[in-house]
Amino acid sequence: MSDTYVECLVKAKTSMLANFFKILLMVIAVLSFLGMFLFSLAFIPMLLAAVGAYFVNLYTDLEYEYLYLDKELVVDKVMAKSRRKRVATYTLDRMEVFAPIKSYHLDNYKNRKVKEKDYSVGEERKPDLRYVMYYEGGEKVILNPSPEMVKAMKNAAPRKVFSD
Repeated sequence: MSDTYVECLVKAKTSMLANFFKILLMVIAVLSFLGMFLFSLAFIPMLLAAVGAYFVNLYTDLEYEYLYLDKELVVDKVMAKSRRKRVATYTLDRMEVFAPIKSYHLDNYKNRKVKEKDYSVGEERKPDLRYVMYYEGGEKVILNPSPEMVKAMKNAAPRKVFSD
């Protein structure tokens, strides 16, 4: 049996609000540190702001890693390049369709009420390389796979995977 292994890493876009909070908390931490020399009570705001900035950075600096191995797609979330968490595992046998986000193959699925999970870059780029996967009739998964991954998935499930 031939195992196909493809790996893809995608950096998710950080929102402007998250960047604002991260910078604001860092400024508060630095100002509290400088104020600590004048007032001894400035240690508490400095500590709170520094811990807050760490956690905001941890949960906003996201990357998604897709691993395809023999009819199974695994999505991992990498937080701040230091922590990894398995988000989901999808098998190609249970997948309904996998096509580009603007594909006509998805027209029959547009009016479904499903849970949407976005593991992509989070924005539309030119050209739009995002793909949509409908999984078991209840999930709509948005991904940014590499062309090699799409090709490997198409070889495993040619009637379900489209590359238009």
